[in-house]
Amino acid sequence: MALTSSNVRVAVTGKVSVGPTATAAPTTTISALAVGFVDLGYIGESGVTESRERSTTDVKAWQNNDVVRTIVTDGKITYSFLLLETSKPALELFYGATTTGGTVTEGTLNIVPTSTGGRKSFVIDVVDGAEIQRVYLASAEITEVGDVVYSGTEAIGREVTITSYPVGGYSATIFSTALKN
Repeated sequence: MALTSSNVRVAVTGKVSVGPTATAAPTTTISALAVGFVDLGYIGESGVTESRERSTTDVKAWQNNDVVRTIVTDGKITYSFLLLETSKPALELFYGATTTGGTVTEGTLNIVPTSTGGRKSFVIDVVDGAEIQRVYLASAEITEVGDVVYSGTEAIGREVTITSYPVGGYSATIFSTALKN
């Protein structure tokens, strides 16, 4: 295999969007997102972290206690990021609540600490010049949240981890210009 430095990508920019699970799925890296998806705004400088976890069990043979097979017993994929914007979509996602009593000057969120806000669809766009990767999660929800720090020396950020669940046998779909023929 040849070493090709032009294949090295950096996530220069991008966006994270969320919508109801009934929202139409994207079909390409550049297709317009369906009405219902909302851009969550600025994400912290660390970007988005994708994590895949697997648990396995080894099958051992009597002879020499050799491992003859490994069975994947469970697995999951998660995405973590820091919401930098204090906006209605970001606050509703982080707190798993819907705004009530909204007026032109303010709204109210009633927080239940155990609420995830339910399953939603997510689109994560990663852009490096003309190279694009789009990750589509048909059904995912907030499974972890970080602390919120109110300080005069840093932006108020809200860290979230979303866990993606399988729909049609897949937990995530990647569209990428790197996969072209």
